[in-house]
Amino acid sequence: WAKTHLDELNQAEAEKQHKVLVPLRTDILIPFDKQNSYNVGYLFLQKIYYDLRLPNICRKISKEYSFSYDLDSILSRLVYERILNPSSKLSCYEQSSDLLEPPAFELHQIYRALSVIANESDSIQAELYEASRRLVKRQTGVLYYDCTNYFFETECQEGLKQYGPSKEHRPSPIVEMGLFIDRSGLPLAFCIHPGNTNEQTTLIPLEEQILRDFSLSKFIVCTDAGLSSERNRKFNNFGGRCFITTQSIKKLKKDLRQWCLEPTGWHLKDSLDTYDISRLEDTAKNRSKLFYKQLYVEGNDG
Repeated sequence: WAKTHLDELNQAEAEKQHKVLVPLRTDILIPFDKQNSYNVGYLFLQKIYYDLRLPNICRKISKEYSFSYDLDSILSRLVYERILNPSSKLSCYEQSSDLLEPPAFELHQIYRALSVIANESDSIQAELYEASRRLVKRQTGVLYYDCTNYFFETECQEGLKQYGPSKEHRPSPIVEMGLFIDRSGLPLAFCIHPGNTNEQTTLIPLEEQILRDFSLSKFIVCTDAGLSSERNRKFNNFGGRCFITTQSIKKLKKDLRQWCLEPTGWHLKDSLDTYDISRLEDTAKNRSKLFYKQLYVEGNDG
């Protein structure tokens, strides 16, 4: 019975597959300068855009400013094009005409909207965080922070574009960006600074914004050694906050460096035993274990 039924299903499926012939008339011309195809690949991004309630955020901002352009239409196109085909604002405007829904703005209005978006950046980040919490469970118990920079093909310093230590080692003006992400890797908050800003000074102001606007108070901040100044560590050592940072062993004092490299004095979680890792068997089970040392060091800003 099962074999007979399977044959019937296969026969029914085969009957559904047939050639489709599209009629074509050679005596009819395609109208000149008329668009017949549109890009609909952005519609999956549009769903995410609406789920994050960005249209509501745009309407709220529009009520506070006296402009006549459609901020929601501009921001949505900037987001879509930044993801699908990163390019200039001019190119973004030109490519928006290929989308299924035509843009409801002019080119000069994009540049006007950018200043508004920049002014409302903090509030947009806070409201996006609240909207994202309704969609996914945000893991804000552990936060990661780091800085990067963007270079410009110019030799002139202006505004945020300033000479500073470039990640690409280019002799060009740069702009610095700091970014917090949560434990699952989702962006939380960011900040923009001139390229000559010391990255260690960017952590606390952005963290204060998270404490104020995101209603978060207890979390662990993870940074690399470049952001691990004594001031940053002290700031994250009270109020329910903690920190984890890296430390270059080469830059430690001799006695601390020796203590780090000694094979004795290692511990395992939930165990009171002390281990000499040089005496452990090199097995897959031992390699999967996390051994640690702990030592209180006061005033070390290495």
